[in-house]
Amino acid sequence: MIAPATHQAICRQFATLLSYPTGDVPQSTAACAALLREVRPEAAASLDRFADFLKEHAATRIEEVYTATFDLQPVCYPYVGYQLCGESQQRGMFLIKLQQLYRQHDFAAGVELPDHLSTVLRFVGHVSDPICRQEIIQDALRPALDNILKDLDAEDQPYADLLKALQSFLTETVDTKTVRLRVAQPKECSL
Repeated sequence: MIAPATHQAICRQFATLLSYPTGDVPQSTAACAALLREVRPEAAASLDRFADFLKEHAATRIEEVYTATFDLQPVCYPYVGYQLCGESQQRGMFLIKLQQLYRQHDFAAGVELPDHLSTVLRFVGHVSDPICRQEIIQDALRPALDNILKDLDAEDQPYADLLKALQSFLTETVDTKTVRLRVAQPKECSL
């Protein structure tokens, strides 16, 4: 099992990488890959492919690809609640539960909606309660990533490598024996 501090650091790195790209994306990718190599080499290999894309393209092209991937394709919207519930009343309840959880753990969501993939990852990197982290990963992040990746054309999409690296990392870190449900939600939209 990965040390909690390392796990949280990797989650925060992925949060940065899944936010709108800034000039430090290559450095953040390298830092995240270095941490992953120590704990999950398969995930690091996927992240290295994403790093190759970053090296080959200018910042403006990276921004265009990010926008085309996450903002213009509904199957790839980076909102966990949307991926689990669609645009429904259940997503609204999911957002409310996230906000309550964030307040409970003194976490500020920032400018994005509370269910943005980067925000949820920052929260997982922030919260010290291992049960809470595992519940968010198992009940929200992993199913949302599965939905995003099943419809994403991986061969033409460099962000697929980033998402696969995250998926591989999160799959390995979930210890289902310690996870217990705290919040009862409808089956198709749980937290």
